[in-house]
Amino acid sequence: MPPKRSITLTEAELRLMRVLWERGECAVADIVSAISESTPLAYTSVLTTIRILEKKGYVTHRQEGRAFLYVPCVAQSEASRSEVRHVLQRFFGNSRESLLLSLLGDGDVTSEELLRLRRAIDEAADVFPGDEPSLPPRGKK
Repeated sequence: MPPKRSITLTEAELRLMRVLWERGECAVADIVSAISESTPLAYTSVLTTIRILEKKGYVTHRQEGRAFLYVPCVAQSEASRSEVRHVLQRFFGNSRESLLLSLLGDGDVTSEELLRLRRAIDEAADVFPGDEPSLPPRGKK
């Protein structure tokens, strides 16, 4: 039985998707030249990877003359959310709290990031009032 096909992106696939998200519609040769600026890849490697992305539903193509032009059919924000949901389910048992506490616990969070997170949490609480437990005001216990 073949292994289950992953819906997540490998590092190689993500590199190609970043080119497509940035540039839009591209031929394989365009992707090769864009990728080669950082890490050289063979045309056949890019072609194989782009075909895998098409099978996964991340890109589609149209033919122009002899060339195939590939375009992303999944937005970067949608792919990001999908990857986060995958990590959330796989490593944190679908617990957003566990994920956030893990991120906060690594010690690399700046005070500016904490402020932005606090604002985002406050805004989310405003959108879904009544769903959160009653919390004491900040700074008071």
